[in-house]
Amino acid sequence: MTPERFARIVDAYGADPRRWPDDERAAACAFAQAHPREAQQRLAVAGSLDAGLDADVVEAASRALQHRIVASAPAPSRARTVKARPARWWLSGAALAGAGVAGLAAGAMAMSLLMTMSERPAGYHEPSYLSTGFDATVGEGSIE
Repeated sequence: MTPERFARIVDAYGADPRRWPDDERAAACAFAQAHPREAQQRLAVAGSLDAGLDADVVEAASRALQHRIVASAPAPSRARTVKARPARWWLSGAALAGAGVAGLAAGAMAMSLLMTMSERPAGYHEPSYLSTGFDATVGEGSIE
């Protein structure tokens, strides 16, 4: 147990060892016995705080106070009540259908481009930006 850890325990749980964490209580008590001057100063400060907190008593609210609090609360108005809204479940279905239509359109466009590119006339030379490294025409005309 370090002095810093002992100080944190006493600051957090007070001077009464019964309130300290079970797994650290024995080590903290041993530290207090091994370093009595340092521990007594810390325990005295925590003990005075504990005494002040224990002396404070909060009385239960009287029935009259409870009724006054409830009476002073604003009454619910019709404007604040939740109005029934039309069901918007169809929005998610419409969004899903729109995404499907967009996917079909993109796929159809891609397939049409691929089909037109594969049906090229004899002697057709495609631009270099459309060819890949696997195309047989890439090496044509180059110096090898």
